[in-house]
Amino acid sequence: MELNLQFKQILTATMVLFAVIDIIGSIPIIISLRKKVGHIQSEKASLVAIIILIAFLFVGEEILNLIGIDVSSFAVAGAFIIFFLAIEMILGITLYKDDAPETASIVPIAFPLIAGAGTLTTLLSLRAEFYVENIIVAIIINIIFVYAVLKSSKKIEKILGSNGLNVIRKIFGVILLAIAVKLFASNVTGLIK
Repeated sequence: MELNLQFKQILTATMVLFAVIDIIGSIPIIISLRKKVGHIQSEKASLVAIIILIAFLFVGEEILNLIGIDVSSFAVAGAFIIFFLAIEMILGITLYKDDAPETASIVPIAFPLIAGAGTLTTLLSLRAEFYVENIIVAIIINIIFVYAVLKSSKKIEKILGSNGLNVIRKIFGVILLAIAVKLFASNVTGLIK
């Protein structure tokens, strides 16, 4: 099997996943979880998240085929989800919020904070445009970054401050909005045919 590793695809997929996972924007949630329960298992959360993401990358399309949905339809639906995530980030509003978790275990950190509905949708949307191996590299890069952030969330909060976190969140929101528009435009023609 020939590997189709392409730097541009890896970079784009990494940026998209970074924006959707939004681990920097999740630092306040991580800090509050750490204060509530005392310790976050960074290694466990990162490992479970990468397993969920890679498994969904391979099995997600089969699940869609089983219920009769093609990847283009899912990509358009994903574009809408990414669009609303971007609006949340840019405007600083919350359109949907889960109940606050009671413990900082695998469940609130790995799923849904890292490997949530938006991330899983984005994976299949990316799969419609990119080679799988490039997406896997992007997942690995993101999980390494997520692990580093989980390990050093207190230091990052002190360095950036709340204003710095807000600026980063808004910048990635704009990038995500542009990606949603591109994803919609490139997949909606497949639906019309």
